[in-house]
This record gives sequence, C-alpha cells and structure tokens, in this order.
Amino acid sequence: MASTKSEGERTRRAILGDAHVDTAIARTTDFDAPFQDLITASAWQRVWSRPEWSHRERSMVTIALLAALGHEEELAMHVRATANTGASESDIREALLHVAIYAGVPAANTAIRIAKSTLAEMNATQGGTKS
Repeated sequence: MASTKSEGERTRRAILGDAHVDTAIARTTDFDAPFQDLITASAWQRVWSRPEWSHRERSMVTIALLAALGHEEELAMHVRATANTGASESDIREALLHVAIYAGVPAANTAIRIAKSTLAEMNATQGGTKS
C-alpha cells in the first residue's frame, strides 16, 4: 500500500485498529495484494465510509450478516471492532437475536458462543465494550 493513507485505509484503521491493519499489511504478499486493495477500496472506502449510517449501525449489520453466513473468524474480528464502532454488548445481542429468527437458531447459537468468548477476552484485556 502507498504511504499516503486512502479514505478506505483510514476507515479500516478507525474500525479495526492500527494493530490489526498493520499486521494485515505486513502479511500482504504479491499474491494477495490485489485482494487487500479490493477490500480497502470497496468495503472500507465505498461502504464503511458512507455517511448514511454510523459506524455503530454498520457494525451491527455486519455482525448479523457474518453470523448468518457462518463466517466465524470475521465475526470475532467485528465483535472486537465494536470497541471502536460504539456498538455495545446489548447491540450485539440484539443483532444475534435477529439472526436466530431470520437465519436460524444454529447460526445464532454459534455466533453467540463466539461473541461471548470474544467479549470475555476483550473484557479481560481491554476493559470491554459498553453495555
């Protein structure tokens, strides 16, 4: 990535944190550099940077979608990101209740297990999220 940060990279850093983004950049190879550019431009610049929804609202929707689709690693990452988005533990719980109804109890059950574990880890190391 270029040394001048794009709007997408600034948003990605604001949501996921500098440490996460720095690690992703450090692990980037010639093979996955186009993918990193794609997600920075499309997800972080063209979607997450839009003013119509707050980062909190986007966070809740993202958590629900990742849970519904069974993307466990990304779900945990976005639960951790709530420390930066303003989404609370109760916001996460409400999003996962929607998952139970609209995507199924098994998806919500797995997501709740992941969220509980991730939130406990956050509470132990960073002071957690707002409830």
